[in-house]
Amino acid sequence: MDSASRGNLEAWLRFADDLGLGPFYLDRSVRAAALRDVAGAPASLSQRVETPVKMPPAATSSRPSAVASAPEASAPRFAPSAPAPSLFESSNRIEGDTLDRIRADIGPNCTRCKLHKARTNIVFGVGNPKAQLVFVGEGPGRDEDEQGEPFVGRAGKLLTQMIEAMGLKRSDVYICNVVKCRPPENRLPEKDEIATCSPYLFRQLDVIGPKVICCLGACAAQTLLNTNQGISRYRGEFFDYRGAKLIATYHPAYLLRNPNAKGDVWKDLQKVMALLGLQPKRR
Repeated sequence: MDSASRGNLEAWLRFADDLGLGPFYLDRSVRAAALRDVAGAPASLSQRVETPVKMPPAATSSRPSAVASAPEASAPRFAPSAPAPSLFESSNRIEGDTLDRIRADIGPNCTRCKLHKARTNIVFGVGNPKAQLVFVGEGPGRDEDEQGEPFVGRAGKLLTQMIEAMGLKRSDVYICNVVKCRPPENRLPEKDEIATCSPYLFRQLDVIGPKVICCLGACAAQTLLNTNQGISRYRGEFFDYRGAKLIATYHPAYLLRNPNAKGDVWKDLQKVMALLGLQPKRR
């Protein structure tokens, strides 16, 4: 280890020790010597040497967690696989951030990932910038790429009908995607593309501050819940996400191929409506 690395490590350990988070390791030779020194000492002293140091409780993670609805003794059916935050990790919220600033940071000619090679337009997002409900999809399709607006094709029209059935209009909610450029042939976004583009989605959600986030399809849910498990494991359940409630349901494009699943999605949307105090649109 070079001197710079050693200095950084020593500073980190001193800072952690000031917070009462040490010790991080035990020197076995020192511990063995301590045990030899107390051989034959009163039992209470030996117990003090053998008793491990109790660490303070871990900080609460800012990652999403399942909303408990079962007794504590029973394990949840699904829990997001989110790692604990680093000691120095902040909430990552940008002070004074706005949707206009995020759009400007992306820029009109983004080339950060390979999706830019075949796109026509960057599809940023649309709707109420202070919406209580945000819908998040996976990525733009052909119609969205041509018009520069999310969910305007066949799946988008179905989403509009779903929103109106909830007693809302498209202008009442906010709609966006995990990636802002169309994947070729409407394939799923790849991991490197998601890793590059999803921070802009996180910023959008922080700025809007919705009460409910509805993930449309597995890609959006897996990105926000930090999991690789299939959507059937957690569809229709609420999770905490940075002050909002997050729920995942099937993507409208899936419903076009599997109409029988519309009933399941409507049940999920009814849970959202109950949380927001909405009444369904009268037919």
